[in-house]
Amino acid sequence: MPQQQNPTTPDFSGFWVALVTPLRNGAVDHAALAALVRRLASDGVTGFVPCGSTGEAAALDEAEQLAMLDTVLEAAGRLPVVMGMSGYHLGKATAWARKLSERPLAGLLVSAPHYVRPSQAGLLEWFHAIADASAVPVLVYDIPYRTGVTIARDTLLALAGHPRIRGIKDCGGDMAKTRAVIADGRLQVLTGEDHQIFSTMAEGGVGAIAASGNVQTRRFVQLVRLLAQNRLAEARAEWQALQPLVEMLFAEPNPGPVKALLAHAGEMQDELRSPMTRASDGLRERLVALDASLNRP
Repeated sequence: MPQQQNPTTPDFSGFWVALVTPLRNGAVDHAALAALVRRLASDGVTGFVPCGSTGEAAALDEAEQLAMLDTVLEAAGRLPVVMGMSGYHLGKATAWARKLSERPLAGLLVSAPHYVRPSQAGLLEWFHAIADASAVPVLVYDIPYRTGVTIARDTLLALAGHPRIRGIKDCGGDMAKTRAVIADGRLQVLTGEDHQIFSTMAEGGVGAIAASGNVQTRRFVQLVRLLAQNRLAEARAEWQALQPLVEMLFAEPNPGPVKALLAHAGEMQDELRSPMTRASDGLRERLVALDASLNRP
């Protein structure tokens, strides 16, 4: 069984939403962003993760990211915020980590450096340097299909020894590695693959950071609550209802489909920054119909 967290250890368990970034006429729509955060808070989410891949962070400059973060922090009230960050220049990354952690963050979500494909020793240097620079806890973001490099099991277990590295957003696609990190108990494991919420939590993961949770939020919150309480039969029924939605939300590149649903609900414009594109008309129609069916009693 995973080790129990002591009272002084930050707890990242629960259902976190990987926030989309609302856009209007090419600019971040801060009014829509604040309204989205308040609605998600009222729907019972644990916390928020802005400026990840779902948030189109690669298309936002630093000033836009800071402004977005400040909007989220203000709208979130007492709910925690974990800020996404990535890159491949270590000096810039450590400076950014120091700047971000001046804000009242619960943590930083840090991916492996993309494009450069370092060795495992290089990955240790990367994460240790950023964790050393940060004043807040760090979650390792293991997502090799975006970064081009896999964080090995032994590397993750070595990173668990750093006092500020407290968890992992797991998109690694290796369930044996996931199980090993869960069994080790030092890092809290949250799935970042929405279609693995049930399986990862049933194996002992503590929650999820999910793009899908921007929509049907209360049902995802309920799913994670049932799984945390080990009420598997009830959770399975909830999950079977949500699975078709999760599959459809990732039928085209994220966050196009989820933005299409949010735009249909009037929460924002259906707008992304190139080269990301809007969901196709056909997928949008299917999503709207499926979402409506999920809303029926």
